Amino acid sequence: MEDYGQRTQASYDRVAAEYTKRIADELDYKPLERELLVRFAVTVNGKICDLGCGPGHVARYLHDHGADVIGIDLSPAMIEQARSRNSDIRFEQGDMRALKFEDNSLGGIAALYSIIHIPRAEVTTVLTELKRVLKPGGALLAGFHQGQETVHQHELWGEAVNLDFSFFEPDEMRGYLETAGFEIAEVIERPPYPDVEYQSHRAYIWAKKPAS
Repeated sequence: MEDYGQRTQASYDRVAAEYTKRIADELDYKPLERELLVRFAVTVNGKICDLGCGPGHVARYLHDHGADVIGIDLSPAMIEQARSRNSDIRFEQGDMRALKFEDNSLGGIAALYSIIHIPRAEVTTVLTELKRVLKPGGALLAGFHQGQETVHQHELWGEAVNLDFSFFEPDEMRGYLETAGFEIAEVIERPPYPDVEYQSHRAYIWAKKPAS
């Protein structure tokens, strides 16, 4: 039986080119995200993983602000898009449920709207995997839609997909992170930007793996 990871991968493979056309320049219109990524780039010590990198625009922004960055995405077609746009950045296919990084090897992980494809029952397990690959004191910047629902999409930009988008309340995600062993540094919330994005409230949590 096909699991949600296979469904998610196949769906993003199908829409990768259109996703890139529509999303790859989104940071031009999102000042809070630019501010957070600049802070992440200049404060994280060590390699940063853009987890769920899509066409690589977040990795590009981190790289351009001095970060040593690698992009990871579940979708091989998305990785092709990212590589074609960013020949000077390393991109690899991978699954956040079982990362190929060694223990304590990354300085930071930027997971913007990638955890949203993980079912609630598995979020803590996935966050524990993210903590495994971070160095002591390493940082996680997680971004997600605020809410309690799970939105299912059968179609996206005219293509058939099979995608679930889990929305999380900030306190809920904070609880998952703390259960996984993270320390919470900051919680940031914002309303949606009009005419720029899906009209959901957004939340970002800056968390850290304990230093010892």
